[in-house]
Amino acid sequence: MLYHLLFPYAHVWIIFNLFRYITFRAFMAATTAFIVTVVLIPWFIRVSRRLGHTERISEDVPQHQEKQGTPTSGGLVFGGAVLLSVLLWARLDVTFTWAAWIAIAWMLAMGYLDDRMKLLGHKKIGMSVKTKVVLQFLLSLVVFGFVLKIYGPLAMKTQTLFFKNWFIYLGWLYPVFMVFVFIGATNAVNLTDGLDGLAAGTALAPLGVFMVVTYVQGHAILSKYLNLIFAPGSGELAIVAAAWIGALLGFLWFNAHPAEIFMGDSGSQSLGGALAVLAILAKQEFLLAIAGGVFVLEALSVMIQVAVFKRTKRRVFRMAPLHHHFEKLGWHENKIVVRFWVLSMVFSLIAIATLKIR
Repeated sequence: MLYHLLFPYAHVWIIFNLFRYITFRAFMAATTAFIVTVVLIPWFIRVSRRLGHTERISEDVPQHQEKQGTPTSGGLVFGGAVLLSVLLWARLDVTFTWAAWIAIAWMLAMGYLDDRMKLLGHKKIGMSVKTKVVLQFLLSLVVFGFVLKIYGPLAMKTQTLFFKNWFIYLGWLYPVFMVFVFIGATNAVNLTDGLDGLAAGTALAPLGVFMVVTYVQGHAILSKYLNLIFAPGSGELAIVAAAWIGALLGFLWFNAHPAEIFMGDSGSQSLGGALAVLAILAKQEFLLAIAGGVFVLEALSVMIQVAVFKRTKRRVFRMAPLHHHFEKLGWHENKIVVRFWVLSMVFSLIAIATLKIR
């Protein structure tokens, strides 16, 4: 919005020329999202306590019972901060901007509805799996419409890792693949959101990866050098990723151990949806699996635990998801969180390295 309002007057006041640069607008989007989140979270905590909008901890994790009654749905604040920042600092005449904005808003609304259903129900049971899949499938169709408009003949393909200019053609299975990406990303982030600061901190490095990748894809020379699809306008997605980084840093100020607020499904759904839509719009879905390696490990630990237990009645891990396994081994919560952050950075560095290897 500010680009359209102020950049036309760059010839009058040269400082407005800054709005032409994605790097400047990305920095400002991150700063705006950070400030909005830090300012609003304390107010949201007070309101949540007054309304009884607080977390109900499962009896399966007795070591976390002291967290009972902590305000939740913090994702409503930082997700809203992202949406506001994108509207302020991204170009609104670019299809990429609206595709990402609509997807994030959709997943944020889904997550908040899920939170409300859990809090109002007699058990901690929210939206049914069937309803989630249907809503995510509908969102995938909407995003697919944007992908068709942006990429044309390339819409049914996704870029592979390690090999330059190699694509996997999925045909009309691509919308189904998109549903899988959305479901996988949102569920993986949701499973990771089990310790103070874990999900938010783990997501920072992958978001940094996609901030770089989308910026490069929108740059004709850099995209050619690194053998990425040149997609004019995709640089605006770097602003979306930057806004998420700023918002999550603001949220971590209050979510660090001992957490004053949790992100809830509002946060995990919108954050997972953001990672998914950034990967889809950049045609880098497989890159997400590497950059988000910690999320993948968390999801795999649950799948392995369930599959093995059904067949052998034995457990591979002391408790799933994976972070609870390390808790059972006696690791302190802070040690687990920081080490998972480190792993996330390592996976993200590997993801960035694959761009040069191609």
